[in-house]
Amino acid sequence: MTERHDGDARVSPARHRTVLSALVALVVALSAAIYVAAAADDGTPRHTLADGRPHHGSAAPASTGTWVGAWATAPVGGEPGTEAAGLAGRSVRNVVHASTGGTSARVTLSNLYGRTPLTLTHATLALSTGDGSATADAETMRRLTFDGSTGVVIPAGGQAVSDAAPVTIPRGADVLVTTYSPTASGPVTYHPHAQQTSYVATGDRTEDATGTPYTQQTPYWRYLTALDVLGNEAVGTVVAFGDSITDGVTSTTGTNRRWPDVLSGRLRGALENGERLPRYSVVNEGISGNQVLVGGPGRPAENQSGLDRFDRDVLSRPNAKAVVIALGINDILRNPGLADPDRVVTGLRTLVRQAHGRGLKVIGATLMPFKGHPRYTPEREAVRQRINEEIRDGGVYDAVVDFDKALKDPYDPRRLRPEYDCGDHLHPSDLGYRTMAKTFDLTTLNNTGQAEL
Repeated sequence: MTERHDGDARVSPARHRTVLSALVALVVALSAAIYVAAAADDGTPRHTLADGRPHHGSAAPASTGTWVGAWATAPVGGEPGTEAAGLAGRSVRNVVHASTGGTSARVTLSNLYGRTPLTLTHATLALSTGDGSATADAETMRRLTFDGSTGVVIPAGGQAVSDAAPVTIPRGADVLVTTYSPTASGPVTYHPHAQQTSYVATGDRTEDATGTPYTQQTPYWRYLTALDVLGNEAVGTVVAFGDSITDGVTSTTGTNRRWPDVLSGRLRGALENGERLPRYSVVNEGISGNQVLVGGPGRPAENQSGLDRFDRDVLSRPNAKAVVIALGINDILRNPGLADPDRVVTGLRTLVRQAHGRGLKVIGATLMPFKGHPRYTPEREAVRQRINEEIRDGGVYDAVVDFDKALKDPYDPRRLRPEYDCGDHLHPSDLGYRTMAKTFDLTTLNNTGQAEL
C-alpha cells in the first residue's frame, strides 16, 4: 500500500475514496434539503386570505399526471340585461361538478360575447361543503393566477386559462369557481340551462368561505367554461356533444342526472368492478336548441352551430379521446321549411372527419321520437327516420348508440315511452336520461383513435 508522506504530492487510493465519498454525501444532503424545501413549499408564491390564513398560489402544478376535463360547458350567448354594465362590482360563484379527480386544477374563463375587455381582479377555486352550497371548505380555498398575476384582462371575444392551482379535487366533488370584476363589461358570456344553482354576492367576496354574502341565486353559469384537473385517475376525456337533450334541460336541478353525468358514473363503476375499459372523464358540451348546420344571430353567432363550435368545444378539450354526437333534431324542428336530411348527414360526416383528423373515435346517437310536440308533423318525422337510417347503416359514425330504440314507445314508435317523457314529448325525464346512459355500450370507448369509414 502506498502512503502519502509530508512533501509527497501523491494521494493514496484509500484517501481518495474517502474524500470522494464525503463529497457525494454532501451533494446528497444538499439535494435532500432542496427536495424537502420544495415539498414544504411547492415553489408557488404564498399569499394571505382575507381572514389572515396563509394561502398557496398557483404558478405551478403540485403533481404529475395527465390533464383531462373534469367539467365543461359551452358558451351560448350574451346574458340579457347585462349589455351595459355586465356584473361590475359583484362576485360570481359558479358551482360545477367534477367527473374525475386530480391534485391540481385550472379553469377557463370566457368573454366570447363581451363587447369590451373583461377585467377580473380576483378569482378563486375551492371545494363546496356539499349539496351545491355556496359555502366553501376553507382549507381548499385557492387564489387563482393568470401568468403569475392575480388579475387578468380578457379581450372581447377571447378567453383566459388560469395557472395550475395545487389542490386535491375528489371525483364527484362540487367545485366553487368565483370571479370578481370591478368594472363594467358586458354582455356577460353565459350558459343559460345549467340545471345547477350558482350564486352572486355584492363586492369582492371571492375569498369568502362562509357563503353568507351570496344571497342571490342564479340558474346560469357565467364566464366559466371549463375545469381541468391534473392527475392519474383519468388518462383521457370523452366529450358529449349535442343539444338540449345532452344539456339535460329537463333533468332535476342540482342532482347531476343528465345522461353524460350518468354515463360518467357508469364508466367509473365498471372500472371499479375490474372491467377492461379506458380511464376516461366525461364532459358535457350540450347547448339547448343547437343545430348541426345553423347558428343564431350576431357575430359571433349566439348558439353557434355544431360545425362552427366543434373545434372549440370538442377538439380543444384536454386529451380528448372520444366524442359522442347527439345532434340533428333541432335541424328538423327549427327549420322554417323542411330540413334536407342529406345536408344534415353531410354536416354530421364533416364533424366525424374533423374528429378523425385529431385521432378521436366518434360514437353517434340516433335521433329520438317527438310525436306530440307542437312542431311535430309527419313530414318532419320522415326526415328523422331518414337520418336514423343513415346512422344505423354505419356510414356516418364509428359506433352507434341507439337512443331512439331505447326510449321509443313500443305501441307508437313515433313517441317517447311515457315514463321516459318529461311531459313535453321531446325531452326525457330523469328516468329517460338514466336509460340513455344505460343504453350506451361502454366497450365502444375501447380502441380510441382514427377509424376509416
